[in-house]
Amino acid sequence: MRQARIYKPTKSAMQSGRANSRRWILEFEPKDAKRPDSLMGWAGSSDTLSQVRLRFDSLEDATRYAKRHSIAYEVIAEQKRVPLRQVYASNFR
Repeated sequence: MRQARIYKPTKSAMQSGRANSRRWILEFEPKDAKRPDSLMGWAGSSDTLSQVRLRFDSLEDATRYAKRHSIAYEVIAEQKRVPLRQVYASNFR
């Protein structure tokens, strides 16, 4: 039985909005380590499930899918966003 993790991704440092961080993702744990290809040198493995990322609108939908398909899963808690209030003038103190 494959192990999966369900999580809500955080906003990347390169984006100002939170467009890709609203959905929950079910992602399978890698079965084996990646190894370099002898010809090109790219990292890869024969595990095709490590490429699968399923997106869901809610945590309940993701867990329901995992239970229905007998997938062992681990839920990683959502990281709460803490906005920092700063005044521009404090840069010049």
